[in-house]
Amino acid sequence: MSIRHATLHQLKIFAAVARHMSFARAAEELHLTPPALSIQVRQLAEAVGQPLFDQIGKKIYLTAAGEALTSACHDILDRLEYFTQEIAALQGLEKGSLKVATLSTTKYFIPRMLGGFCTEHPGVATVLFIGNREVLLERLARNQDDLYILGQPPEHMNVVAEAFADNPLVVVARLDHPLTQEKDIEPSRLRDVPFILREPGSGTRLAAEKFFEQHGVILKTRMEFGSNEAVKQSVAGGLGITVLSASTIRAELASGKLAILDVRGFPLERKWYAVYPAGKRISPIVKAFMEYLFAASSADGENGPSLPKP
Repeated sequence: MSIRHATLHQLKIFAAVARHMSFARAAEELHLTPPALSIQVRQLAEAVGQPLFDQIGKKIYLTAAGEALTSACHDILDRLEYFTQEIAALQGLEKGSLKVATLSTTKYFIPRMLGGFCTEHPGVATVLFIGNREVLLERLARNQDDLYILGQPPEHMNVVAEAFADNPLVVVARLDHPLTQEKDIEPSRLRDVPFILREPGSGTRLAAEKFFEQHGVILKTRMEFGSNEAVKQSVAGGLGITVLSASTIRAELASGKLAILDVRGFPLERKWYAVYPAGKRISPIVKAFMEYLFAASSADGENGPSLPKP
């Protein structure tokens, strides 16, 4: 059997196994039984003429042939998806799919924007994945989604990053914190103040630590969490202060639970970026959504809260 006789079904199965590095998880995703999936992978390996996986203990690893086939599968499946989107474009974007992966910080506005896009294009099937930066970078490396929304594009990956909205970072405390009454606070004044921070690797945390290190301040970390909500609740409980994206605290500012401190050098001016791998063919639907992002961000004041004067 020649590789030319491999079926698209087999390539999709192999791509799923290679992505999860697990036959069981791939079978679950594709709604197949593990034995049925294994048969298809074995037949594909016979067509290639070389084993595609090595099994060591309970783990599987791609062979050199498996690595090469993974790259080929990405090219083939991406091209077919692009063709689907081209056809959808000819039909007025009434059909097709859109997969967006975004940071949890953007849950305050990206779902709303995606909802607006879907209202304009009801025939587009959309999938939204929300996770932390580490998980999104893993998905980006595997090219699992059409578009990624990040606050800081990865420097170690070859990507295209287009800024579409402001993402100012601010220092936040409980409304009755003594520092809320002060103006133009020197960063050094915060040296001994306990901070509640996002998890290591978070873009917000990286930016905050970089700023304070430049001012000779090592933050005194009291707690760290993997979600903005946990950080905000801890700050509202008086356990410390924090640095957060202004887009995450609109409700708390309005209700008086939190306040922005007037720290010299803040807000830190950052951007939200639409990111995708360099060289990736961008489908008409993805292009349309990016255009929608830019237009909606401009019309909505860049989706951030109006920052009050501290």
